[in-house]
Amino acid sequence: MALYADLHRHLGGSVVPRILWRYFKRHNQEMAQRFPKYPAFEEFYTRKRNTLDEYLELHTLVESVQTEQTLPYFIYRLIRGAYIFENLAYLELRYTPYLRTPEHLSQNQRIDEMAKIVQIVGKASQVHEYPIIISQILCMHSRLPYEVNKAIVELAANMGDYVCAIDVAGGDSHYGDRLDEFISLYQYARSLGLKTTGHLYETPQGCYPALLPYLMRIGHGIQIPLKYPELLPEIARSNQCLEVCPTTYLKTGTLEDLSELKVVFDRCFDAGVDIAICTDNAGLHNVRLPFEYENLLTQDVIDFKQLQACQDAAFRHAFAWPHKERPASLLTDLLKDNSPEKMLLSV
Repeated sequence: MALYADLHRHLGGSVVPRILWRYFKRHNQEMAQRFPKYPAFEEFYTRKRNTLDEYLELHTLVESVQTEQTLPYFIYRLIRGAYIFENLAYLELRYTPYLRTPEHLSQNQRIDEMAKIVQIVGKASQVHEYPIIISQILCMHSRLPYEVNKAIVELAANMGDYVCAIDVAGGDSHYGDRLDEFISLYQYARSLGLKTTGHLYETPQGCYPALLPYLMRIGHGIQIPLKYPELLPEIARSNQCLEVCPTTYLKTGTLEDLSELKVVFDRCFDAGVDIAICTDNAGLHNVRLPFEYENLLTQDVIDFKQLQACQDAAFRHAFAWPHKERPASLLTDLLKDNSPEKMLLSV
């Protein structure tokens, strides 16, 4: 029974460790020799890193094998797990298409190849045996040149059948020197009618208020309630939703303990700011969305009423969810329509 929505999951970090290890065993001799036994690979792949930058280096490991040929393999297994083990009805999958193109090509050739990658991801996401609504968010990247990032925005605008929004990723501490550039790209995106989110206020070094007006959702954003709660009323008025990914902050060293998120949730709820609970990199963490929920509940970060509010917010702020209600409400109405009393009345 699919009931949940995940608004923030990276394609690069979505591959669970055992599937990635099996792929390496079959196709990558160097990695197979380095990790002949699975437990050692799982420990390496999922262990805590000291900084966000160190953590993001793991994405390059997966990006290098997510090619035109292999993407359907990884996406099928991603969707199968999301449907069977996570009860997902809706998933927004984000990634930088340029980083899935062949490195030996020129920049212009790689830009031209990006549309093919988006199409492959889109078609591979249509798995009829696992009926999940999946849409793509294309990520600009802090370490890519302006020309590539602009091409990513234009690609998103031209492939609306597959793409629901744009993002900027690559570590929020790296935006500062190019802030005007990213503002102009977001302005351009909004002028093209694109929906927007962005990795922002994830770390204390990634707080750029000048970018906030251009975002419809805020990727992470936890430093706002933690360090800049005076911004919360305007975020509430702007109907911006925070995409909070609990396990990420432990894995990157941003937070020491999950209990620190209680301030984030409490201040956001008090200010009327919506939060969607997300996984970010479910494979890197080996933690699926229901376990994110459970961890927050069992550690008294949120209560059940707050959890339901976050689940409702996820569907309400979803960029491509086609219904007015979340699946649980639709299912309740369906069950009411097929209740024994109504069936007897119809006889």
